[in-house]
Amino acid sequence: MSQTRTASATYTTTDVENVVRRVKADLTMIADSTGAWTATEAANYAHDIEVLAKAGYLAWVDLTLLQYGVEKKAVRFNVDTDAGGLTTSRPGGVLWPRLSGATLRIVISYTAAYTEEARRATSGKLKIGWTTSYDDTSHSSLSSSGGRNYVSSSYGMQRKDWAA
Repeated sequence: MSQTRTASATYTTTDVENVVRRVKADLTMIADSTGAWTATEAANYAHDIEVLAKAGYLAWVDLTLLQYGVEKKAVRFNVDTDAGGLTTSRPGGVLWPRLSGATLRIVISYTAAYTEEARRATSGKLKIGWTTSYDDTSHSSLSSSGGRNYVSSSYGMQRKDWAA
């Protein structure tokens, strides 16, 4: 069943699925190249991203490669519900290095619509036990290194990349 949301533009849950499929491809490539996550872990994060995005609760997703706590690479996927003017890209460009002592940190930000009631309604649908994060995701120690746009109809995620 397709659900339509309206902002200044219209998109369906199929549009969200198409965009999240590209994000999942990036997460899988990062997991595989760094060895810091399994394919299952990447799929579980992508699952939750899709659940939250379909409900209109996802603002952005930030993924950082850390080596002994020091940022080496990062990407942020910013949700854009009026992305009809953007051209979509193919996933990729995220073959990150395999480093000793490496970990991946994922932080998500919710929209204002993610109320306590919404949390209760989605809690049984999520695979990750999300907790509050106070980590700095400004990536001020890294340099901007491009990005990509993932778009279907008017729903999209704009990926911004950073590197050391």
